[in-house]
Amino acid sequence: MSFRAISLFVLGLAFLTGCSSQQPNPEAKAAPQSAPKAPEKMSLLPGMPPVEDPSDIYSADHAGNLSPVVKDYPSRVYVPNSGSNTVDIIDPATYKIIGHFAVGHQPQHVVPSWDLKHLWVLNDLGDSVTEIDPVTGKKGQTLPVEDPYNMYFTPDGKFAIVVAEARKRLDFRDAQTMKLVDSLPVNCAGVDHMDFTADGRFFIASCEFSATLLKVDVANRKVVGTLALEKGGMPQDVKTSPDGKVFYVADMMANGIYLIEPDSFTRIGFIPTGKGTHGLYVSRDSKVLYISNRGEGSITVLDLATRQPVAKWQIPHGGSPDMGGVSADGKVLWLSGRYNAEVYAFDTTDGKLLARIKVGKGPHGLCVYPQPGRYSLGHTGVFR
Repeated sequence: MSFRAISLFVLGLAFLTGCSSQQPNPEAKAAPQSAPKAPEKMSLLPGMPPVEDPSDIYSADHAGNLSPVVKDYPSRVYVPNSGSNTVDIIDPATYKIIGHFAVGHQPQHVVPSWDLKHLWVLNDLGDSVTEIDPVTGKKGQTLPVEDPYNMYFTPDGKFAIVVAEARKRLDFRDAQTMKLVDSLPVNCAGVDHMDFTADGRFFIASCEFSATLLKVDVANRKVVGTLALEKGGMPQDVKTSPDGKVFYVADMMANGIYLIEPDSFTRIGFIPTGKGTHGLYVSRDSKVLYISNRGEGSITVLDLATRQPVAKWQIPHGGSPDMGGVSADGKVLWLSGRYNAEVYAFDTTDGKLLARIKVGKGPHGLCVYPQPGRYSLGHTGVFR
């Protein structure tokens, strides 16, 4: 979150110092999925690449499916340090920092471009984005972009959606030049994260300080629904299920994830996971969801078929796991340690902590790159 909203953020962190929080009711436990039906033909957003497997929208993201565009890129972990105004680059083979450079004020996320050819560092308070060449790891051009807290791309590749959190806007910019094309004001505070429906026609966005979700029509760039969550909640990351039938929404004050049915835009369940539920990452085989619980230093593993937690990994001696991604081979989960100036690498087979690497102050939306997939929808690496 941006420093502009620091007062609200400080209030939201009260639970970290021992304050209790209530779990939302009425849904304490989500029901398992029913038997899958034959997939219906989708009416896709015009210009969007075809969905290869309607039962698994992440099928192109499985291990080994590197695009020809990225197959020769060196494997790296790019870490934006919001408090140090720098980026650290980690070699995942050695767990060593091999690159470091300064960027604009308060870098929040490192985002792969839709065409996979660039990485963008979002300098939130610097009102700019800085390019990284994924071939060399070198810093490139810096472009003026207002309030770039987060950034996503429309599935057709036409627009970068800059999440201007402090200004309560979603800015649609040309995906190549970053020139502003259209701006969508939103009637909520702290718009932060989003993900797209399987057909690409809508996205659901979280509003951290309003405890609400928005549903937006992509083609018409229009808010078509608002959904209130529990009072006092702080929704964070959003992730679509492999079959596209449910959206998972992390809530760091509710200490778990909401289940949202996207067509009716209604809440259908809640699953407790741990204090400070924050980031959501699908495994390379599309079978489990990794959920970072920032407030208690743990990772919950959710079985996506049964919608039940099957494991919890505790960071030895504590930590603050936040945002990140899964390695290209699916063997390692990488997460930033937001309040510990460190990065964590977990073995996805058993949750063992493989490494904790000291980085700059306030590491946030780190990007593991390259990853499998045909195109990027933004954030720290949401691929299809």
